[in-house]
Amino acid sequence: MKIWRQAPNIVQLQLLIWTAVLLLMFFSQLPMNGLLKTVIYTVVNATSDAIIIYGNILFLYPVFYQKRRFVWYGISVALFLILTGMLRGYTNIILYQFFQFIKTSPVHLPTLLAYVPEGILTYVLSFVFRIAIAYFTLKRQTEEILLQKSQAELNLLKSQVQPHFLFNALNSIYYRVYKVDPPSAGLIERLADIMRYFVDESPKDKVPVSTEVAFIENYIALERIRILHGASVNFEKAYNPDLRIPPMLLMTFVENIFKHGIDKSLKQNQVTISLVQQNDHLFFTTRNRKADPEFGDEPGGFGIINLTKRLRMLYGDKFQLTIDDGGELFTAFLKIPLL
Repeated sequence: MKIWRQAPNIVQLQLLIWTAVLLLMFFSQLPMNGLLKTVIYTVVNATSDAIIIYGNILFLYPVFYQKRRFVWYGISVALFLILTGMLRGYTNIILYQFFQFIKTSPVHLPTLLAYVPEGILTYVLSFVFRIAIAYFTLKRQTEEILLQKSQAELNLLKSQVQPHFLFNALNSIYYRVYKVDPPSAGLIERLADIMRYFVDESPKDKVPVSTEVAFIENYIALERIRILHGASVNFEKAYNPDLRIPPMLLMTFVENIFKHGIDKSLKQNQVTISLVQQNDHLFFTTRNRKADPEFGDEPGGFGIINLTKRLRMLYGDKFQLTIDDGGELFTAFLKIPLL
């Protein structure tokens, strides 16, 4: 019978390790002590080791060493090992006197300090323990990423049939509509381009910036037909045509404009969009008049939150994202490095 049907996670692996440690301690002391004494000594010593190991890898190391507070880390480790060693020694001495029916006598400081070197060895082993945890965590994450990638590739293959069928159908509709209504046929063509972008371009790591801009312009053209009086969109573009950026990186701002920043009752909806390359950075700015609450919800929301998470994954802390909704205008600004 299998204990776990799937590969054990990091918690289960730690339980296995500590089970092995407890058994080793128990059977190594059992010939010299009785069952009860062996169990108590095993629990005390294993607890002391666990306090040192997890105290270092979960508190001292991340709080001091990883924040480059090396002096404080050294002082904290020394005090921590002295304290845990003395507590361990005191506990063992009291237990020994109890089991040997020896009258309790004062415990001297040198006697307690003699237990500290044993904790130093456990402290060194805590780094091995930490490396093992990091390795299995990384291995597990790698396996999950590979599994997700395989599943995504399978889903993509399964989804290839329907989009291409729709492309062919839209082409047929386009040629029929073009004969009687060329403007409507143009909108159908833009819709087909948007769908083709989702299927062919969005799964890629990077796409030409011109492809991203074309996708945005197609989206704007389709959104305009839903607005009673239309919208005046000024799109400034100045960039290297060979520039490549991650797909769907700019779309969130444009989508927010038409979801939250358009008042369909107004005859003047002014929208300004700017995409400019300067040196080693790309600057993207959108500016629109804020709609009344009855016509639009608060801009941003989960779209901006998810975009921020994605930007952190792509650029770390090397990007700049600011939102200014003071006054009558809503302004979004994004600055990303050109890697």
